[in-house]
Amino acid sequence: MLKILVAFDENRVIGKNNALIWHLPADLKRFKALTTGHVIIMGRKTFESIGKPLPNRTTIVISRQTNLQIEGVILAHSVEEAILKAKSLTREDIFIVGGAEIYTLSLPLVDQVLVTQLHDIFEGDAFFPEISSEMWDLTEQERGITDDKNTYQFSYVTYTRK
Repeated sequence: MLKILVAFDENRVIGKNNALIWHLPADLKRFKALTTGHVIIMGRKTFESIGKPLPNRTTIVISRQTNLQIEGVILAHSVEEAILKAKSLTREDIFIVGGAEIYTLSLPLVDQVLVTQLHDIFEGDAFFPEISSEMWDLTEQERGITDDKNTYQFSYVTYTRK
C-alpha cells in the first residue's frame, strides 16, 4: 500500500526553513517503527534536512537535477518514477515522507495518509495540502500521550481513500 506519513499542525504547517518546528519524540518513534524495513520516498530538500540515508530503510530521493549523485540512495526524477522504482523493490507498504511539494504531487496517488496532528498552531513556510472529505474517509483517530518529553497535544489520524 502506498502511504503518506506526515506531521502537521492545525493549519497543516509541516515545517519552516526546511526543518521541523516542533520536537515530538513520540512522533519520531512512530516514524521509525512504521518505516523500518520499508521503502521511503522523499524530496531532495527533505533528504538534505535529514543529512543521510536512514538506517534499515531503502531511500528513494526525488530531484529534478539530472546529474545529482547521493551515495546510499536511489534517485528518481518524478514522484511517478519514484513510486515505480519502489514498487519494483517491494510488495509491502511504501511511505512518502515529504516535503511539501512531494506531498502535493503524491496525494492523488496514495491509498492512505497517516498524520500526526499537533493540536497547536506554529509559524511555518511549508504546508500539507488539504485533505478533502469528498476523497478521504477518516478511518482511525487516537489521542497521543502528552508527557514531560512530548509536551504538545497531538493525535494520530489515518485517512483512507474512498
